Amino acid sequence: MFPAIKLYCKTPQEQVEALKRHTAFFNITPNICTFSLGMAASMEKEYVEKKDMDPSTINAVKVSLMGPLSGIGDSFFWGTFRVIAAGVGISLAQQGSILGPILFLLLFNVPHLIIRYYCTIWGYQLGSKFIQTSYENGLIQHMTKLATVIGLTTVGAMIATMVTFNVGFTAQIGETTLVLQEVFDQIMPKILPLLLTLGAFGAIRKGVKVNTVILAIFTFGLIGTLIGLL
Repeated sequence: MFPAIKLYCKTPQEQVEALKRHTAFFNITPNICTFSLGMAASMEKEYVEKKDMDPSTINAVKVSLMGPLSGIGDSFFWGTFRVIAAGVGISLAQQGSILGPILFLLLFNVPHLIIRYYCTIWGYQLGSKFIQTSYENGLIQHMTKLATVIGLTTVGAMIATMVTFNVGFTAQIGETTLVLQEVFDQIMPKILPLLLTLGAFGAIRKGVKVNTVILAIFTFGLIGTLIGLL
């Protein structure tokens, strides 16, 4: 906020007062925070020029956007966009291509830097009316739900295509050979990768460290392969 405050607040006292207004707690998705910052900059300019508004509303509006914008930002950037970018990068890395990590960084960082830039402009130009109208019309809720659905669909597709968990156990019952993997596939294709992923996710949610989960999966895979289970 300081560049905008320095531009619009001409006296040191005005700058100090403006800076104090923006020391309140502010926690929002970094990728989309510039929308509320642009809006706050627009309101700072309006307050300096007209002095007909309560200056406390500037930070109040900025802080009030934390929830709605974080709902969109977290669902889209962290829950959807990062997963898609990671999926593309992982698929290339599995093939031994150096483009895997490079493409992941480019796919994730370049778009969000562009969005940050334009969100600053949109927030400054549109002011507080746009987000208020969108929230009242339910647009924010619909966008959040849509991003969540896309993210879950993407995660499901990645589990089915990237998580490998096949049981190699077979048993001879009379003249029939029982292939345990075929039994699981008849219940639901890719059910074992799904259960493995849900188990790892549940362990992490209960406080188990990620490295511990990875080590446990590695140990299980190693032992299962040695005894012929996998």
